[in-house]
Amino acid sequence: QVQFVESGGGLVQSGSSLRLSCVASGIILERYHIGWFRQVLGKEREGIACFASSDGDTYYADSVKGRFTISRDNSTSTMYLQMNNLEPEDTAVYTCAGEGPFRAYHHADCDPRDMDSWGKGTLVTVSS
Repeated sequence: QVQFVESGGGLVQSGSSLRLSCVASGIILERYHIGWFRQVLGKEREGIACFASSDGDTYYADSVKGRFTISRDNSTSTMYLQMNNLEPEDTAVYTCAGEGPFRAYHHADCDPRDMDSWGKGTLVTVSS
């Protein structure tokens, strides 16, 4: 059974940093197309950072490019999202998700409709 569990959310001030973690179980992480998504109440879920290919290419939404970094540790089946220079507009529930397994994959973006397994999310609140 595929399971993703996020942690690391919290309340921070504008300009601060946070690192989110997503521990995956039941899968071989490097064979999965995985990424981070966020959702603000009343708005559609947004794909913000994904591993776009099995070669390790990454995709970032324009809203987070240059501030957020996605990474993973295959040995511990953990994916991370380092978030720097946080802004109040980053306030959302952050969720990790994945689809697979694949021998190889390549995606041009970070579309939540591609994912078939989801974590429950962690809340990030950025105060001004």
